[in-house]
Amino acid sequence: MTSMTASSDGAASGDGRCWAPHGPLLPQYGHGSLAEVVPSLLAALRGRSENPLGVPPVRAVALLVVDGLGWELLRSHQDDAPFLARHLAGSRTITSGYPSSTATSLAMLSTGRPPIAHGLMGYTMAAPGLGQAMNNLAWTTHGSGSRDLRAELPPESVQPLPTLFARAADAGIRMTAVGPAAYVGSGLTRAILRGGPYVPVQSLEDPVAIAAVRAGLRDQGGLAVVYTYDPLLDGAGHRHGPGSAPWRAALRRIDAIAATLAGVVPDDGLLAVTADHGMVDLSRPTADRIEISERPDLAAGVRFLAGEARARHVHTEPRRAAAVLARWRAALGDVAWVVSRDEAIEGGWFGPRAELRAQVRERIGDVVCAALGPIGVFQRLVDPGEASLVGHHGSLTAAELLVPWILVPA
Repeated sequence: MTSMTASSDGAASGDGRCWAPHGPLLPQYGHGSLAEVVPSLLAALRGRSENPLGVPPVRAVALLVVDGLGWELLRSHQDDAPFLARHLAGSRTITSGYPSSTATSLAMLSTGRPPIAHGLMGYTMAAPGLGQAMNNLAWTTHGSGSRDLRAELPPESVQPLPTLFARAADAGIRMTAVGPAAYVGSGLTRAILRGGPYVPVQSLEDPVAIAAVRAGLRDQGGLAVVYTYDPLLDGAGHRHGPGSAPWRAALRRIDAIAATLAGVVPDDGLLAVTADHGMVDLSRPTADRIEISERPDLAAGVRFLAGEARARHVHTEPRRAAAVLARWRAALGDVAWVVSRDEAIEGGWFGPRAELRAQVRERIGDVVCAALGPIGVFQRLVDPGEASLVGHHGSLTAAELLVPWILVPA
């Protein structure tokens, strides 16, 4: 079994990355992850010294979060993103958390805390008290016959930490969110963006969106942050694959949005650009798409799977965890990091052990499987949609975990 944590003889790069020689690339919680984005922006606006990402002093910030814009993908497709490419020289990488997935990452941005604290543990996770998986994006039970969980599991209880709106208000800073109209009132929006104004738009290219950003940054002349989010690139990557023609067209659109947003930032402000995760292509001949219903060695003793194809939480039958762990390691140990719940927690995969909330522990699988090679573990009978996707993410590889942190001064 390979090492789980970055050891002292791992190589550290100038941007804070640390590699374990035989283990995964770990999220840089506390000094170089998505959890440090909003605290750093608020510190820059208030002139405070607790500024882990070193954002220069400003009075207004537009934050653009691009779903699926991994650092490696951006670097390898600079011709499709000329505006962002011009600013790469002064940029750096930061990491998502684990799993490197939308709900987990956006909750890190919102709360300034790692997954082990905020508790949204991936695309799907064990539904508190229900003994099955829930879909954190839809806030429903996962699988056929899904039901809305917003009344049964209020988002404000599942994710109880203060959101970025509360953090900004406490610092005396006005904050506005501008995002897709379809997300108004959703469970995830209530979990991570409650407590402040949300301006619904059809697209960030919409003049209404640009006007909302401009107004949020300039209104009343005070300190201000506008949070914007765009899902198009991620959708193109999932359906067609990262690097495909539709994906590149989406990247060109994102680049134009970034340039437009930079143009409405006031003279004493900046545009900050980041992402929630990267992506890998599992459509290639070298990829191994493992179907759990066809693998009795992997299905035995398993109650249900949560997470996503490349970052599985394996919830086992009572007293079967050790046997399931042994079988998954034997089958996948050459292409995935397979560890127990306690090993993942102690190894810092989800954040510092000291921040673990009791309610969150049971949302982590008895066995945790993070893909290393080009593999995914699917369950077509539960989620045929996921099994049909080309692009995937969630694991601890550089392609999935590293995201850009780009600052564009006005």
